[in-house]
Amino acid sequence: MSYCFKVRPEIAADKADVLALHEEAFGPGRFSRTAYRIREQARTAKQIALTAWYDDRLAGAIQLTAIRIGGKSGAMLLGPLAIAPAFKSMGCGIKLMKQGLEQAALGECALVMLIGDLPYYQRVGFKRIPPGQIVLPGPADPARLLAAALKDGALEDYSGLVSADNE
Repeated sequence: MSYCFKVRPEIAADKADVLALHEEAFGPGRFSRTAYRIREQARTAKQIALTAWYDDRLAGAIQLTAIRIGGKSGAMLLGPLAIAPAFKSMGCGIKLMKQGLEQAALGECALVMLIGDLPYYQRVGFKRIPPGQIVLPGPADPARLLAAALKDGALEDYSGLVSADNE
């Protein structure tokens, strides 16, 4: 069966469904993760929030949040990316990421980073961040720190501690 997902910006009416999807995908432990704490501190940071729909069913959701790396703006943190179990392995996550990265590139974003598994995320251009180059303010497996350069040479332009970009 072929699925055609309609991706659109998240709206206020989606909030409860998106939160339920996050609960299902990540459970209550998500609140203690380093990436979640960065997003929580980014109360006024620019964000991109997209949802994917199959008919009237929420299939997936993605968020990108503006961050600073070593005090330098122009980067975003991708996540959470959550896909409903009924729609896993059907291209929904890849479609959400591609559209999220396209929107980020239209703005002032030069680099998108995330914490994730390389085999999945490399399909949309993510690569491992060299060990020690970019540091999170909490625990994270350095082998899972990935970045996609949206502008040539962007990864080489960033180093240091990640923080929310609330300016």
